[in-house]
Amino acid sequence: MQSIFKVNNEQSGDRLDRIEAIVESNSRAIQAMSERQAAMMEQQAVHQAAYQLKHQEIMAIVESNYRAIQAISEQQTTNRLKHEEAMAEMRELMKKMAETQSSLTKILINHDEDRPTILRRLMTIENKVDRILEQNQE
Repeated sequence: MQSIFKVNNEQSGDRLDRIEAIVESNSRAIQAMSERQAAMMEQQAVHQAAYQLKHQEIMAIVESNYRAIQAISEQQTTNRLKHEEAMAEMRELMKKMAETQSSLTKILINHDEDRPTILRRLMTIENKVDRILEQNQE
């Protein structure tokens, strides 16, 4: 019986060694997985921090662009209003210039009626010269 017990003990010992080896292997695998998971979590934290930094930079750029666009829009509105004012002033000046030109034309017409212009005088002189030449030819 001792031999059966001895065989059973040997088989139990082998089995126990195998179980211990499996437990040891599982322990190393769990440790390796735990280390990989910790490294992955650390890497994920680094990526998350980089993502947040990039996100903040992008948000700052977006905010800056928004302010720039708003300033450009306000400047365009100001420029448009100034242009409209300038055009109104230009129309007013054109109206005054037309009135002035009309007044000058009236003055010249009145002046022409009161006194003969140089052209009329020259035509009169020319007519007289023509008559004198005709008389001399006859």
